[in-house]
Amino acid sequence: QVRLVESGGGSVQAGGSLRLSCAVSGFTPQSRICMGWFRQAPGKEREGVGFMDTDGTTYVKSVKGRFTISRDNAKNTPTLQMNSLEPEDTGMYYCAARYTYCYGGDWPPTSFNYWGQGTQVTVSS
Repeated sequence: QVRLVESGGGSVQAGGSLRLSCAVSGFTPQSRICMGWFRQAPGKEREGVGFMDTDGTTYVKSVKGRFTISRDNAKNTPTLQMNSLEPEDTGMYYCAARYTYCYGGDWPPTSFNYWGQGTQVTVSS
């Protein structure tokens, strides 16, 4: 059974940093996996933040240069390092996964099968 659990959210002032982690379990070993990070602000649709597979990572324009997706190999957990946070970054952040590569694209939430419960990020001005 696939399971994703986010952690690391919180409240920071503008310009601050947060690091989110996504504990992943249950995937078939040696499978092709695309990991995605999404966020949803109150009253807005869920949007992609960035995506990662074994070929690399891609980011949406609004976070490029500020956010970094990587993998904590010791814990086998994808992470989202968020620097220079802005109030517009406030929202619920989700990690998601699917069986296939990301192919360097920007994918909608509907293309992912597995989701975590989300973790809240609040950035104050």
